[in-house]
Amino acid sequence: MTTKPQSRPACPNFSSGPCAKRPGYSVDALKNGLFGRSHRSKLGKAKLKEVITRSRELLGMPKDYRLGIVPASDTGAVEMVLWSMLGARPVDALTWESFGEGWVTDIEKQLKIKDLRVMRAPYGQIPDLAAVDFDHDVVFPWNGTTSGARIPSGDWIKADRKGLTICDATSAAFAMDLPWDKLDVVTWSWQKVLGGEAAHGMLALSPRAIERLESYTPPWPLPKIFRLTAKGKFSEGIFNEETINTPSMLAVEDAIDSFKWAQSIGGLPALKARTEGNLAAISTWVEKTPWVDFLVEDKKIRSSTSICLKIVADGFDKLPVDQQWAAVKKIESLLDAEGVAYDIAGHRDAVPGLRIWCGSTIERSDVEALLPWLDWAFAEASKAAVAA
Repeated sequence: MTTKPQSRPACPNFSSGPCAKRPGYSVDALKNGLFGRSHRSKLGKAKLKEVITRSRELLGMPKDYRLGIVPASDTGAVEMVLWSMLGARPVDALTWESFGEGWVTDIEKQLKIKDLRVMRAPYGQIPDLAAVDFDHDVVFPWNGTTSGARIPSGDWIKADRKGLTICDATSAAFAMDLPWDKLDVVTWSWQKVLGGEAAHGMLALSPRAIERLESYTPPWPLPKIFRLTAKGKFSEGIFNEETINTPSMLAVEDAIDSFKWAQSIGGLPALKARTEGNLAAISTWVEKTPWVDFLVEDKKIRSSTSICLKIVADGFDKLPVDQQWAAVKKIESLLDAEGVAYDIAGHRDAVPGLRIWCGSTIERSDVEALLPWLDWAFAEASKAAVAA
C-alpha cells in the first residue's frame, strides 16, 4: 500500500505550455511596464529592442543573424517561414510527434510542395538523420514537445549544405545547445523554457535565409502577417524595434523579467544545468519504479524539458486506448485535486502517458517532491480500476 506523501511541490505548475513562471515570480515584476503607450514610441521601441538584445546575448547568437518578434507564438514564426521560403528547393520534413506532423500538413496539404520527402518516426524515436538530403530545404523540430525525443547534436547537418535548415526550437531554446552555424532559421516562443506569456514568437534568420527571402518569391499570395520583405528587400525593421502588428507590452515586460532572472543565475549554462538536473531526478526515480518508464528509450535523444513517461504496469498495454487514457486522466485528476501537479497528462495526439515539464523555471526540489505523489496517484488509480 502506498501512503499519501506529506511534502508537496512548492510550485505545482508542470504544464508544458504556458509553462511555470521563474522561481520567486510576482506580478510586481511588471511595475515598470510601458502600458497605455504606443509600441512605436521611443520608449516602446526600446522595450522591444531590449527583448531582442537580451535574447541574442543569452543564446549566444551570431552577430550576423537577425532576430525579430513576430505574431502568433512559435506557430506564427514557423508559418511565416514555411510560406515565405519554401518552394525554391525540394523539402525534407522530419516528424516524430504532433507539432512536426503539423508542419508536414502545411507543406503537403496547404502549400502543396510536390517535391517533398516526409521522414517519420514513431513517438519515442527520431528519424534517421543520416538519410537527410542537404541539397533540400530541411524542416524539423529540435525537441519533440509531445514525444520527449530531441535531436542530440548538430553533427548530422552538413556545413556545405545548399538548402536551408529550418528548426522549430520552441521547447529547446534556452535549455539545450543550438548549433547556430548549422541552423539557418530558428523559431521559438516566450511561453516555454523561460516561462513567459503566450502569443508572441521569435524568429532568427541566418544570412543564407535572408538571401533566400530576397532572391525567391513564392507562387502563392502572402497575407500581411507573413510578409518578411518589401519590394523584394528584406524588412530590417521587423528585426529591430518594429513589429508587424501590435505586441502586448505587458507580455514584453514579462519577457524582460525572465531574461534578467536567467542572466542573474548564470545565463545559458545555468539554465541548461537546471533542466538537466530535473531530468536526472526523474531518471533516478524511473530506474527504481516498476510501473513507469520513459517513452524515449534511447538516453541520447531523451528530452530534458518535455519529459514523457509511459505506464508499463502488467497488462496496461493490453487495455483499449480509451481505458489507458482514462487511467492517465485519473492520475492527473488525483494530483490536481491535491494541488500537487497540474496538467501532466500526455498530449492528446501522443501515446497514453504522463508529460512533466522540467524546463529551466522548474526547481529540482519540486520535481523530487512530485515523484512520491506519482506513485501514490498510480496506486489510487489502480485501486479504482480494480473496484470498477
